[in-house]
Amino acid sequence: MSGICDGRVVVVTGAGRGLGRAHARAYAAEGARLVVNDLGVGLDGAPDPGSPAGRVAEEIRAAGGQAIAHGGDIATTEGAASLIATALETYGRLDTLVNNAGFLRDRMLVNLDEDDWDAVLRVHLKGHFLPLKHAAAHWRAEAKAGRMPVARIVNTSSGAGLLGSVGQGNYSAAKAGIVGLTLVAAAELRRYGVQVNAVAPAARTRMTERTFAETMTAPADGFDAMAPENVSPLVVWLGSEASAGVSGRVFEAEGGRITVMEGWRPGPSADKGARWNPGEAGEAALKLLAEAAEPGAVYGA
Repeated sequence: MSGICDGRVVVVTGAGRGLGRAHARAYAAEGARLVVNDLGVGLDGAPDPGSPAGRVAEEIRAAGGQAIAHGGDIATTEGAASLIATALETYGRLDTLVNNAGFLRDRMLVNLDEDDWDAVLRVHLKGHFLPLKHAAAHWRAEAKAGRMPVARIVNTSSGAGLLGSVGQGNYSAAKAGIVGLTLVAAAELRRYGVQVNAVAPAARTRMTERTFAETMTAPADGFDAMAPENVSPLVVWLGSEASAGVSGRVFEAEGGRITVMEGWRPGPSADKGARWNPGEAGEAALKLLAEAAEPGAVYGA
């Protein structure tokens, strides 16, 4: 039976566990050839024994698919370049990049150390930018050589990045940054045959099991709404040729629900035609707020 990703070469970062593992296996089930990346670290980014990327690649091969493991640090230029080179050297092409790697170092803002801020932005935001940059450079070269790609990038944001999450200032900022990066990349890379979208998943992973323990518990029977495998079908479709024309979008995926997220857009407005004084500006702002929709609730507030 053929799949919607037959013949495509897909790179998935952070694919040793959780969502990344589910995505890699789902792509393989649809005929894709995989590069499974995972640095193999703990929840806080510290070294973790074993090779989760190797285990997932072996699972895919045992099921009859094609996969190779990559253990480089994709938040470095060397690691990101090596990741893309591995796909090209192994399979001779690259069609889809799924950016998924990340970890948590949760603290309330007044207790958040600079190192914890830097580490989380590094793995999430820089770890999206560098693989995207190196993949895009390859696809640009292909387009300029007359071989227009049908390329896809799927980034991983979060509800924390869209609405904020108490105790996760670093994570929320990084995930919000990924949305901004997605929008810019979609606009810049369109001319090279590259579509870029983002998914904000809600699923049970090593990160969410601890932070949202009550809502992430698997049921004894029935539909497991928090299983990471529920998110993967949308990610696979976005990474396939079937998603033609869809770019610069953010989707939320949870259980059996898919939502198109609608970001910042102009709401109520007032124009004096001249400079406001502070009192006038405040009075105008209050009137506009009375007309505006209520913002979404911050998680944990």
